[in-house]
Amino acid sequence: MKALVIAEKPSVARDIARVLRCSQKSGGCLEGSDYVVTWALGHLVTLADPEEYDKKYQQWSMETLPMLPKEMKLVVIRQTSKQYQTVKAQLFRKDIREVIIATDAGREGELVARWILEKAGCKKPLKRLWISSVTDRAIKEGFANLKNGRDYENLYKAAAARATADWLVGINGTRAMTCKYNAQLSCGRVQTPTLAMIAQREEEIRSFVGKEYYGLTLWGGGVKWTWQEEKSRGYRTFFPEKLQALAGKLSNGSLFVEKIEKKQKKAAAPGLYDLTTLQREASQKYGFSPKETLNIMQRLYENHKVLTYPRTDSRYIGQDVVPTLKERLKACGVGPYKSLAGRLLRTPLSVNKSFVDDKKVSDHHAIIPTEQFVQMEHMTNEERKIYDMVVRRFLSVLYPPFVYEQVTMTARAKDASFVARGKVLLALGWKECYGQEEVEEEETEDLREQTLPGLSEKDCLQIERVEITKGRTKPPARFTEATLLAAMENPLKYLTSKDVAIAKTLGETGGLGTVATRADIIEKLFHTFLMEKRGNEIYLTSKAKQLLELVPEDLKKPELTAQWEMKLSGIARGNLPGEQFLQEIEVYTKEIVQEIRTGSGQFRHDNMTNKPCPNCGKKLLSVNGKNSKMLVCQDRECGYRETVSRTTNARCPKCHKRMELYVKGKEETFICACGYKEKLSAFQARRAKEGAGVSKRDVQNYMKKQNKEAKEPVNNAFAQALANMKIDN
Repeated sequence: MKALVIAEKPSVARDIARVLRCSQKSGGCLEGSDYVVTWALGHLVTLADPEEYDKKYQQWSMETLPMLPKEMKLVVIRQTSKQYQTVKAQLFRKDIREVIIATDAGREGELVARWILEKAGCKKPLKRLWISSVTDRAIKEGFANLKNGRDYENLYKAAAARATADWLVGINGTRAMTCKYNAQLSCGRVQTPTLAMIAQREEEIRSFVGKEYYGLTLWGGGVKWTWQEEKSRGYRTFFPEKLQALAGKLSNGSLFVEKIEKKQKKAAAPGLYDLTTLQREASQKYGFSPKETLNIMQRLYENHKVLTYPRTDSRYIGQDVVPTLKERLKACGVGPYKSLAGRLLRTPLSVNKSFVDDKKVSDHHAIIPTEQFVQMEHMTNEERKIYDMVVRRFLSVLYPPFVYEQVTMTARAKDASFVARGKVLLALGWKECYGQEEVEEEETEDLREQTLPGLSEKDCLQIERVEITKGRTKPPARFTEATLLAAMENPLKYLTSKDVAIAKTLGETGGLGTVATRADIIEKLFHTFLMEKRGNEIYLTSKAKQLLELVPEDLKKPELTAQWEMKLSGIARGNLPGEQFLQEIEVYTKEIVQEIRTGSGQFRHDNMTNKPCPNCGKKLLSVNGKNSKMLVCQDRECGYRETVSRTTNARCPKCHKRMELYVKGKEETFICACGYKEKLSAFQARRAKEGAGVSKRDVQNYMKKQNKEAKEPVNNAFAQALANMKIDN
């Protein structure tokens, strides 16, 4: 008798099969003497579309809402039905005694496998493989310590309840909004609050009134001194008259050093990476989108096997990982990390609660290197950058603290107080792991660190120069992809209620969305033209602003996710029946649909052009994609779209800004904001002449990459249904 192993992806299945010595290929699975290994392709089974429950749902009409099926149906996803049939055939083989679920260890991974089993009607005994990396060693240890599959029954119930709730609220809300306002308007418990956060930030910026502030600096004894207000201890004032009078008294005067305070300080390394922190820092450092970073991480995890599971929300490792640290150091201690890792390997490792804490490890520990030998020459440039970030962070937490002496000097002149601050390096510690790379330091905008000379208390210094400084208070910064990720992870400041339990839940469950879904949500908001980028900054489109005016108030609040997660956690722990939660969701769905039905607002396309659609003749809408400008048909049934231009990485030879590639005319043309124009053929010739070595293949690959966005669906997750729908008004 054999066991059937179900992995989530073919690449992971191949790794497991190699370890289990399953080398016989058999169309969609790999077989050995004791195991058969097969795989899903992400989800093979999903919740049925509304039309599967009743033919009347084929037409989108307010009269058919809300749709509340008595029992949710599962259907096989058409595009991957062949692989589902393969898995099903293996499940019912007479020589298969049990099933081992080897999908990703988490709520969604559990759902992938359980829906396959439920749709197939398989009742065979279950085991669960729960691992954080796909190295040979991790797989062997995981199979030596398989869990009882039924221990994860409540996790499956929670996952199924989440999927059902999102179906009920998302599909009913989207159909109601679309039918009511005759425009493609979608809503959901994560994407809508995300838009609301951006809208709130835009309102803060719009209503902000800047104010002039002033400061005073003087130079004496080779030191730059900053005036400090006596009562507030601040370095600014909004009343310049006071400083102007003081400046007049100080000219050619003396400064008396009153106090020199020296404190030895230690700074520990930043914590290990979870996915969101890594995505945020990769965006700031390299300009990678959250989706790009996740895709790179997946390759480093699945293909290269040099990093652990990326979809984690923990920045800690457990005590069980500590004995493997030296082996991980040996594996990653190559190339630029050889001397750094070698130094750690020669001494006992120092571990502490700053990064080792079993209580702070969720489904998976922090992202760290595996014990797999590293071949960096096989990595792409982007993969090396992300790998470098993770390895240096891993090394840094094992190094001692950064130690320095903080020197603060205070002085007086004409009854006014002045301060200067400097730092004396005592031990680099973990900062050695970053070499010459700058590491951000905490310092105020008004009082900056400087190199201080050897002064003593009671020294009298001649004032050499006095200067009044001026500045203006700044509005909050617009969101970038990096800061939006941070806000989604920690949306506490956007809560409208003061409920402590809700705030605590949002903190514990990781905010809006999950580490695995946030990148997709941000991409979806770009591709449905609800957000657009100008430079690195994110702006809401008119469509999004109108959507937020029309959507039910509850759907705009982060509290909804917190309330759901509190109950889903209860289901996962076995404290709350899933049926009770779904009954509440049905009541809520009815309320949402009724609120939309009785709404009095209107939706207006304010991006309509005079250009007719070549397919249906209706006027086209001008929209901005994430990296392109497009024209799309206003009629959802038509679905016509054309790309007008794409933002490229090609730099203007005059002003060095990025140029846009326009696709009109016989030949594509680069156009810069400064007015410079250049045809694609001329660009290629110029680059070749400059020695850039641009070949036809390079250009083809580049264009292929640029065309990716054009192939993305204009519509949201319900694109197929929207494209084929007919609305009864």
